[in-house]
Amino acid sequence: MDYDIKEIKLAAKGRLRIEWAANNMPVLQLIKKRFAKEKPLKDIKIAACLHVTTETAVLMDALKTAGARIRLCASNPLSTQDDVAASLVKDFGIETFSIKGEDTRIYYHHINSALDTKPNITMDDGADLVSSIHKNRQDLIPRILGGTEETTTGVIRLRAMQKDKKLPYPIIAVNDASTKHLFDNRYGTGQSTIDGIIRATNKLIAGCAFVVCGYGFCGKGVAMRAQGMGAKVLVVEVDPLRALEATMDGYEVMPIQEAAKIGDIFLTTTGNTSVIRKEHFSRMRDGAIVGNSGHFNVELDIPALEGLSRKKRTIRDFVDEYTLSDGRRIYLLGEGRLINLASAEGHPASVMDMSFANQALSAEYIVKEYRNLEKQVYAVPLHIDEKIARLKLDSMGIKIDKLTPKQEKYLSSWEEGT
Repeated sequence: MDYDIKEIKLAAKGRLRIEWAANNMPVLQLIKKRFAKEKPLKDIKIAACLHVTTETAVLMDALKTAGARIRLCASNPLSTQDDVAASLVKDFGIETFSIKGEDTRIYYHHINSALDTKPNITMDDGADLVSSIHKNRQDLIPRILGGTEETTTGVIRLRAMQKDKKLPYPIIAVNDASTKHLFDNRYGTGQSTIDGIIRATNKLIAGCAFVVCGYGFCGKGVAMRAQGMGAKVLVVEVDPLRALEATMDGYEVMPIQEAAKIGDIFLTTTGNTSVIRKEHFSRMRDGAIVGNSGHFNVELDIPALEGLSRKKRTIRDFVDEYTLSDGRRIYLLGEGRLINLASAEGHPASVMDMSFANQALSAEYIVKEYRNLEKQVYAVPLHIDEKIARLKLDSMGIKIDKLTPKQEKYLSSWEEGT
């Protein structure tokens, strides 16, 4: 085996944590059971660039059970759980290239190590695999059947590539599945982001002015949880429909330039760049806390913050204190990277169960249907989305009604009216 991890001796702890996650991922376990019999991914090589967490380990196990040969690397330098990486290598025999805190050079070295397997399928979280293939590894394209993309930021990048006719092969946007973004993005991000902020800072959320930049499903989840813990939530948006929705949901909506003066905690969830900039840092109060739950740390203009500061020190794990020229202090969480994974454990396993079920079934779909797919971004097929929802309901012991023949006929007809 080839791998690059922090310490193989961490495997025992990681194995127990992976077992805990697997116990809370019943849908993926059902899929794994079928995969064990059918082997739909036999001899398929998969390069996966995902957050190396306990939940990802459960997905990797399911894919290997399906017959796939896998190489895994991290999709973010701070999101790796080193004990999980060790267990993946030692206990599951999965070649893993991932170390928490790796620098940019090592990060891309690990991506290339994953691509060295000459994959048939890529699994991305942020589109760095596809981007690296397009820029430097185009020789790999002829053998690639297709790929999947986990997150909003990655889907945005891939659709831009498609628009410019640069997308090298078909991609299934797992993020856009209803069983992914309606649950993972909202409930997963909401809970895990607040968890990450509290672990990093030990600050009381109740009574603070909590600024959420971006009111997509991730932003909605964070706003909901912050409000539930007693914060006064302020929403910053550029989309008039989302701004109106946030207003109707009971939040105060205002430009970031105004929110900067009154916020205590700032959190970006936009998938865009330079959301909080020099002019905003300059207006923040002493002690303001700034973090990000978007995929890349470019949502915060960190060079601008450094330029405003006369001193920087790490005051707690994942908390950097920047002292401005006038003595005000601004606290940056997790180097501006996803705080829910930098200082916490990411989404709960029960919600990742649906997200990674989409990944597993989308990989199977690619193997079956790649000859019929063009070089474009596809939605997860509806029948897969609905199947995952039904499996999840079954695992929760929830039953629902079925349409009667009369109701089905009514919904497919136009004759009946008032």
